[in-house]
Amino acid sequence: MSSAVVPDHPWLLPGSLAPTARVPRRTPRDWLVDSLAFLFSVAWVLLSYGDSMRPEPEFAMNLGPAWLNQLDLAIGLLVSVALWLRRRWPVGLAVAAAPLALFSVTSGIALLIILFTLVVHQRLAVALALVGWHLVTTPLYLAIRPDPVLPFWAAVAWTLLFIGGTVAWALFVRARRQLVLSLRDRAERAEAEQQLRLDQARQLERTRIAREMHDVLAHRISLLSLHAGALEFRPDAPPEEVARAAGVIRASAHAALQDLREVIGVLRAEPSAEATPERPQPTLGDVPALVAESRTAGVRVSVVDEVADRAAVPAAVGRSAYRIVQEGLTNARKHAPGAVVTVRLAGGPGDGLAVEIRNPWPVGEARSPIPGTGTGLVGVAERVSLAGGRLDHGRDAGGDFRLTAWLPWAPA
Repeated sequence: MSSAVVPDHPWLLPGSLAPTARVPRRTPRDWLVDSLAFLFSVAWVLLSYGDSMRPEPEFAMNLGPAWLNQLDLAIGLLVSVALWLRRRWPVGLAVAAAPLALFSVTSGIALLIILFTLVVHQRLAVALALVGWHLVTTPLYLAIRPDPVLPFWAAVAWTLLFIGGTVAWALFVRARRQLVLSLRDRAERAEAEQQLRLDQARQLERTRIAREMHDVLAHRISLLSLHAGALEFRPDAPPEEVARAAGVIRASAHAALQDLREVIGVLRAEPSAEATPERPQPTLGDVPALVAESRTAGVRVSVVDEVADRAAVPAAVGRSAYRIVQEGLTNARKHAPGAVVTVRLAGGPGDGLAVEIRNPWPVGEARSPIPGTGTGLVGVAERVSLAGGRLDHGRDAGGDFRLTAWLPWAPA
């Protein structure tokens, strides 16, 4: 899971953009803004109340009796205090304060702040409903409390300009916050996708290593089984043959343990720039050595090499061909002991590389002393598929088991 990017100074962000809290809470920046809004509203309440008590007010005509102006003062102070609740209950505060737009002078700034909050944080349908209410009540308000200086329609236009400026500013803030949230979401998704790609690449690499390990260990352990079986069934063999077989068993066991140790080390290690490089991978040129190992173990192998230019075989194609031959010889040792195995390699640039391993079908029920996982041919099929080639295996019309593969070989 991707972790949210924490800014250097989260206290400068509003609570709705703070990435560390599940439920938006006031940040130091919010407390500063709310305090300034409260002080600004209180200052307007006192200023407008003082103006209404003058014989010739400048902002709006007074309501007549002094107690009405004092009531307007109390309402303005109450709405100013209620501004501290505008983040938690913006819609409820807006609905409760909406009738004040008809007559109250002292609550004018507080009403604009509430309108601004609603446009920024709430759905536009709700915010536009309150904006429409203010637009409708503006002529009624000026009819009740006309401006002592400006004509009626000039005062209406001036008031609508204030409301429009507040709404435009709020829409700008709303769009900017939505852009920030969208960019943050895209960054977190990109980080999560990058982590997913890394996990997939690591899993694919582990799968590749496991497939290589299966091919190598199955080959070496099958050789071990053949030599050990020869010693078991021929206890009276000459000392030279026993020593040679024991040497092959020791070398194969040492090589298998070395391969296993390297793979386990790769699987345990974390990726780093100083990772130990892997040993060189086999190519088509290593097939003769592979055949020689099998012949040393007593397997009769016949090789037909019809490759046009062995040196020009791409490394990836040669490695896949090597693994196919290795798996074919291993399966022949497991399931058809004593049979003659024929390996055929043919092809050239543009025609592709054809690999065929054929051996007679065993007579009767073949009971192999070599255990297997049953995934060898599955791994070979996956390897050939990833290389863009074709694989076919099974018993042919002549009764032989035949493993054939075709690998693409681009022209020079």
